[in-house]
Amino acid sequence: MTLNQPLNQTPNQPFASRRTALYLIALLALAAGLSSFATAQTPAAPAPPPAPATLPPMNGIAHIAIRVKDIAASVAFYHKLGFDQAFANLGRDGVTVSQSFVKLNDRQYIELYPDNAQNPAQSESIFMHLCFEGADLNALHDYYVAEGLTPIAVRTAGAGNLLFTMKGPQQFADPQNIEYTQYMPGSKHTLEFGKLNGPDRVGDKMTVVVLDMQDPAAARDFYLTKMGFTPNKTNPALLDLPGTSGESVQIVPVSELGARSSIVLTTPDLDKSAAQLTRQQVEFKRASATTTDAKGKTRTVDMISITDPDNNIIRLQSTK
Repeated sequence: MTLNQPLNQTPNQPFASRRTALYLIALLALAAGLSSFATAQTPAAPAPPPAPATLPPMNGIAHIAIRVKDIAASVAFYHKLGFDQAFANLGRDGVTVSQSFVKLNDRQYIELYPDNAQNPAQSESIFMHLCFEGADLNALHDYYVAEGLTPIAVRTAGAGNLLFTMKGPQQFADPQNIEYTQYMPGSKHTLEFGKLNGPDRVGDKMTVVVLDMQDPAAARDFYLTKMGFTPNKTNPALLDLPGTSGESVQIVPVSELGARSSIVLTTPDLDKSAAQLTRQQVEFKRASATTTDAKGKTRTVDMISITDPDNNIIRLQSTK
């Protein structure tokens, strides 16, 4: 130790400090390398799939929902037409039926709800909603979102099927509630496949649902430009669903239908349907309707018209 060296410093202290600094730098470099390695090894979250470029097809019309004054009376009426209740939901009391599912075929229903005497405006709206069956509900939902529409998120409904809804054009009292479903394995509907498809049904398929609209022109444009429907080739008044179901909607002014529902069922034998109605003492009218397509070709269709206990209209049309 020299005379000028401080008492608390040893000759090799500068070297030790340099060695410590190099050690710290090495540790920092190692930590940075490990962090980069960990980041490289962590897979990035998958990007959400893009919305379909074309509208996914619909399998067809799933159901209409209507309010009725007496569910039991309506169930009895539809039984006379050869359609039976497949299942029902009960209210809070565990006894009163709050929703009845009358089966037309394996994929189509009429849902019956009790009319709401405590809400006169709601009671006046007999027709509640129309539901379409989608082949891929998530893809259909994403397509509509990309089109600027605002459907609610896809969820699983009480019956076990996928479901989403969105608002449509203004109907009798409110904007149309448009519903979409996808039948899922094990749901109440799929468990009914192959059941209650008896030979006495006056019709075997719901092919047209008539929609009353406050502004029919705007509603028609909404269905064509936003929902992907196309004009029917033989009857321009009908708008065909996307896909190959051959099913349609018809848009009419509110003054023509009011709060009621109106549907068309097809049958392979209109005479047999008439005989069933006569046997069950159900009043009906038989008439012919003539339509003209875009090319000027006319077509005459023989039809039967029935009204249910709440004045909803059911038309039977021959497939021949």
